[in-house]
Amino acid sequence: MAKDQRNEAPVRELSDVVSVIGPGMEIIGDIKCDGTVRVEGRVEGSIKATKSVVVGKDGTVSGDIETQDVVVAGTVAGTVVGASRVELQDTCRVEGDIRSRRVKLDEGGRVEGRLQMGEISVKKPGGPVIPATSGRPTTPPADHPPGGLPAAAAK
Repeated sequence: MAKDQRNEAPVRELSDVVSVIGPGMEIIGDIKCDGTVRVEGRVEGSIKATKSVVVGKDGTVSGDIETQDVVVAGTVAGTVVGASRVELQDTCRVEGDIRSRRVKLDEGGRVEGRLQMGEISVKKPGGPVIPATSGRPTTPPADHPPGGLPAAAAK
């Protein structure tokens, strides 16, 4: 955290800001945020954040999520892109594709969609594309189609 040179008080970086959509609150429209968005209410629209998106147990998002880190305990109907990681907790319900370098799914979490793991890039709102590399090859094995599970595993 930087310090203000005039009075030595800490200056908050934009990436440290947490924007909260509280219980009972409904947002209709897209959200772009420097920092973190926490959803405890309802969002109808896409969410793009530079740091992370957290969907609480009672939170609902009807739209795509694009950020570095995603934690879902509530409901998401849309594509979830977490360039670094996606954590799906036991109370989550996701209807849509998930793309990330790393994914954690707790027992009990429900997902209806495809999973793509590997290098993912996220564009910062109003900024350049941020690559998230794993240091491992992103080419799937021959028996895996790009962006999904092998046909035998998908049944």
